[in-house]
Amino acid sequence: MTVRAGTRSLDDVLALGVVEAARALVGFTVVHEGVAGVIVETEAYHEREPACHAHVGATARTHILFGPPGTAYVYRSYGIHALLNVVVEPRGVGAAVLVRALDPVDGVEAMCTRRGCEDPEALCSGPGKLTQALGIGLERNGTDLRDGPIVLLPPEGAPPALVASARIGITRAADLPWRFSAAGSRYVSKPWPPGLDAPRPTRPRSV
Repeated sequence: MTVRAGTRSLDDVLALGVVEAARALVGFTVVHEGVAGVIVETEAYHEREPACHAHVGATARTHILFGPPGTAYVYRSYGIHALLNVVVEPRGVGAAVLVRALDPVDGVEAMCTRRGCEDPEALCSGPGKLTQALGIGLERNGTDLRDGPIVLLPPEGAPPALVASARIGITRAADLPWRFSAAGSRYVSKPWPPGLDAPRPTRPRSV
C-alpha cells in the first residue's frame, strides 16, 4: 500500500499517534556530529502490542519510552548494535518510532570510515548500520532530539510517497503494517517491502 506523508514540524509530528508519526518522520534529516542522513524507513512501536519494549511497562530500560516526546531511545540489539528510536505521544504512553534506514547526505566519507564500507547505498540501510555510520551510541539514550547532540530537521519540499508493509526482524505482532519506506529509495533496508518502486539513479554525494 502506498501512502503519502504530511509536511509537518518536528513538534507537530511528536504530538501524533505513533503510526502517523512513523509515516511523517520519513523525509526528516538526522544530524549528529557533522554527518547527516535523510530518513527513508521507519517502524512504529506502541505499548499495546507485544513487539514494543514498553509492553512490559516502565523498567530501568524502558522508562525512556514513557518520557517526554522528542527523546531519543537508544538501546543495544542482540548485544551488538545501538538502535535509534524517537519517543512520541504524550508523557506516560510508551510509544516510539524506530529509525530503520537513512539516505546519507552529509559526511559520507566519515560514515564510510566508521562503517568500513565504500558503497553509499549500504552505509545506512539498516538500524544498526545507520547508528554506526553516524557515531551514535548508548550514551545518547535519553537525550533531546531538538537540541542535540542528535538533531531531527524537518524536510524541505514535498514529502516522499511511502510504501506501508509489515515490520521485519520481529516474531511478535509481525503482521502489523507499521513499516514505512520511501518509495523508490535505494537506501531502504532489505528485504525491501512488496510494492517498492524501482530504485532511482544515485545522485552525487557530499563528503
